[in-house]
Amino acid sequence: MPVNTPNMPERPSLDGLEAKWTDRWEQTGVYRFEAPGDRASVFSIDTPPPTVSGSLHVGHVFSYTHTDIVARFQRMRGKHVFYPMGWDDNGLPTERRVQNYYGVRCEPSLPYDPELPVPEPVVKKGARPILNVSRRNFVELCERLTAEDEQVFEQLWRRLGLSVDWSMTYTTIGRDAQRISQLAFLRLLTNGEAYQKEAPTLWDVGFRTAVAQAELEDRDHAGAWHRIAFTGPDGEPVFIETTRPELLPACVALIAHPDDERYQSLFGRTVTTPVFGVAVPVLAHPAAEPDRGAGIAMCCTFGDLTDVLWWRELNLSARTVVGRDGRILPDPPAGLDDPEGRKAYAELAGATVHTARERVVAMLRGSGDLDGEPRPTVRPVKFYEKGDKPLEIVSSRQWFIRSVDHQERLLERGAELTWHPSYMKARYDDWVRGLTSDWLISRQRFFGVPFPIWYPLDEHGEPDLSAPILPAENALPVDPSSDTPPGHTPDQRGVPGGFVGENDVMDTWATSSLSPQLVCGWESDPELYAQTFPMDLRPQGHDIIRTWLFATVLRAELDAHTLPWRHTALSGWILDPDRKKMSKSKGNVVTPMGLLEQFGSDAVRYWAASGRPGTDTAFDEGQMKIGRRLAMKLLNAGRLILGFPAPAADAVVDRPLDRAMLTALDEVVRSATEALEDFEYTTALEKTERFFWFFCDDYLELVKQRAYGDLAEDGAPGGAESARLALRTALSTLLRLLAPFLPYAAEETWSWWHDDSVHAAGWPAADAAGAAVRFGPPAAGQEGSDAAEEVSADELLTSASAVITAIRRAKSTAKRSMRTPVRLVRVQGPALSLSALRAAQDDVRAAGTVRVLEIGPAEGAELSIEVTLEAEE
Repeated sequence: MPVNTPNMPERPSLDGLEAKWTDRWEQTGVYRFEAPGDRASVFSIDTPPPTVSGSLHVGHVFSYTHTDIVARFQRMRGKHVFYPMGWDDNGLPTERRVQNYYGVRCEPSLPYDPELPVPEPVVKKGARPILNVSRRNFVELCERLTAEDEQVFEQLWRRLGLSVDWSMTYTTIGRDAQRISQLAFLRLLTNGEAYQKEAPTLWDVGFRTAVAQAELEDRDHAGAWHRIAFTGPDGEPVFIETTRPELLPACVALIAHPDDERYQSLFGRTVTTPVFGVAVPVLAHPAAEPDRGAGIAMCCTFGDLTDVLWWRELNLSARTVVGRDGRILPDPPAGLDDPEGRKAYAELAGATVHTARERVVAMLRGSGDLDGEPRPTVRPVKFYEKGDKPLEIVSSRQWFIRSVDHQERLLERGAELTWHPSYMKARYDDWVRGLTSDWLISRQRFFGVPFPIWYPLDEHGEPDLSAPILPAENALPVDPSSDTPPGHTPDQRGVPGGFVGENDVMDTWATSSLSPQLVCGWESDPELYAQTFPMDLRPQGHDIIRTWLFATVLRAELDAHTLPWRHTALSGWILDPDRKKMSKSKGNVVTPMGLLEQFGSDAVRYWAASGRPGTDTAFDEGQMKIGRRLAMKLLNAGRLILGFPAPAADAVVDRPLDRAMLTALDEVVRSATEALEDFEYTTALEKTERFFWFFCDDYLELVKQRAYGDLAEDGAPGGAESARLALRTALSTLLRLLAPFLPYAAEETWSWWHDDSVHAAGWPAADAAGAAVRFGPPAAGQEGSDAAEEVSADELLTSASAVITAIRRAKSTAKRSMRTPVRLVRVQGPALSLSALRAAQDDVRAAGTVRVLEIGPAEGAELSIEVTLEAEE
């Protein structure tokens, strides 16, 4: 409710507002979610849990501000906003941070040391030896460091002004997340949607873990083409070209296109590999490229994904030579029986891929099977998005969730989802249509959600992978590395006839893809779940459509057969001054705390709001300076308006200029509301800001004298009550329109005349001013002017603004004070503009200190304004 006497400071300031209002918002619980009892009254947001692996950067501030603007708007629209915040604190980035921060390495074979002191942080890399610790000790260090990082993250988010319900935080490694992840996995396993198999797997030799298709990226990689001679069936050479000669001992076939005339006579026959002496078939497959290299390629198990395709579709044998450590395996593969070939392989065993390549090339030179010298090339190579070495493909047993079988249904779900911006849907569709394998969800890491699986051991101590032991659902979460499966005792672990736990953990996307189920209370809080799921909004970056968005849609489809949310809003990247994406790996990121301290949170939020959905946006401190100026102007304008006497209880807005202003504001409310309903926050800000500056620079100056109660020089009636009511009505509306963008300045100004929070106030309605914004008969004392109802609001405001602007310009050009009297203003132009100006002539004269205002005659298509200042004394 309004306060009778405004409680305003003498000199408004932005400094200190974050600390003041952050604490007060927490104390009053203004953002606390209270379940209303029905789904229609809730707006639920599946907030991205940021990865806890160091510090947040300005890109996080950019995208999370977008979400918060939407949350604040929906709350003011009367919705109960369900807006939890999570932390994605498991996975490779977290492990890497812990390794670097503490100078440790996880060694699972080591026993747990309950007395292990917490290592001091590493000051300089390489300053002390790496400390090997047990898996359990390593996990404890991960938990410790992520807890510290999460506190820092929360403090920054609070300062930015995120209107999150901080009583509802979660982590993707916490007990609730583990229970949800394990429960969902067990149900997929029961339904046949999760399975385990031995298969060619993309493998990062640096991180020593499998990698999913969605985590790949192509990078240009320097290499060389080698032209190599195989011995044909008639003793003639058959040349192939390859960039990976070290895989010659893994070759299982030569492949050419079925229509390639050059190799028709070879199809169905065999050739012999150089150096290693293995006979391999020559086969046809349409994936072979006749125009690439020699038009015939060797299929090795495995050099790339095409090798996997050929191996699977042509039912080829497997000859694996690269191990999980990226080195050549010690034993030669099956089929390599030639004594000289085995001797050659022995020179490769244990070597890195790079060294093995050099040795094989030397062998080929020595045997005369290298035709010419290697030709340098740069080609795209598959990398794990967080790795720094090319991926290998190894054969391993992994866990998968079926996705290829559901392609058509997933495309239908993508069509049901409302995309902001709409063109982003194409990225999802392309990804789903391009799926070639099911989703690999297991990782050979340590800090993650364990698979709730044990395996029985036979009499020889070998695990029976076909008969996994599963826990009861009510026993979850479990850790098979330390917990005992049902029907067994702890002393049976690892002994013949006993059991062994699954060592792998779930990929971080396999847990974060369940964020809607986790926050909405799936299988734990049916009432909350019914009121929040499916959720209303998933905001996220466009670069993880193929991972997080796709995976979440898949999980919701497999469980509830529905979309997880109704809308998704995609944010773009932040670009550095060279128009390159900001990222930690590139070293070009800007950390946000310094920006928040320098410019203020409202200013940084203003810059973030300038980035349209899905659009990459340049980092721009200039925009932050503009945002700070806007926030400061809001405080000053509020203080000026509230400094006028309060309007009387029976006051009405009856002056044409006041009505015109409120009519224009009415249109701003309508358009801003429509924009925000469509998640177009940038458009809403632009329209509101444009009107706000007109309101401050022109309208406020035009009516200021009247609001003070001063009369024009000729004694014309003042209309003070109309001006005061119009000003307060506009201030109230503008504060609410700007509150989602500038929450601190808006709240501070609102508090000077209200007891409640602006963020709990109702969003302004498009017809808030009612009849007051529509022109009626002329006000008392205005009979001499044209009838107000015949003048459009836009014409009136434009004409009055043009004249007062011309007067200010004339004084500025003459380097005279803005208080300098004006002897004469002569205005000519279209009849409609002149008619509009007559409706506001008293305000124009008072604002410009004009002695004589001549309006007319009507002439020309544009206004012509002549200003004559009083002579200087």
